[in-house]
Amino acid sequence: MAIRPRNTRNVAFNMASFSDLVFLLLIFFMLTSTLIAPSAIKLLLPASESRTMASQTATVYINEKMEYFLEERPVNIETLQSGLEFVLQNETEGSVVLRSDHTVPVQHIVNVIDVVNNINNKRDTKHRVILATQPPR
Repeated sequence: MAIRPRNTRNVAFNMASFSDLVFLLLIFFMLTSTLIAPSAIKLLLPASESRTMASQTATVYINEKMEYFLEERPVNIETLQSGLEFVLQNETEGSVVLRSDHTVPVQHIVNVIDVVNNINNKRDTKHRVILATQPPR
């Protein structure tokens, strides 16, 4: 007569705890990736103490050489409107974040605001321009 052990070992791997861990990591990286603003174009932003946290639909950069960039692609002021219209085509109340160097004359900033206002008047939308700043030192 063969003696069998009462407790048999279960060799199956429980995937429930593994999937919980994967979802927690996914949520963590999704949250942290939205908080990190990539800044491939080097700018010295103007200083300000006010803070406005808004979701950005598009980003326009103006560097110290007065060159315009739409989402890190170089554009000129004439093609900026068509590029912004393409980016904002599915939005009715988007926000355009304007990141300009602190040495850029105000006229270049007003040019971008005028482009967004032209899009608003043309499409009857309510896009807004937010000037990005950095905290004072």
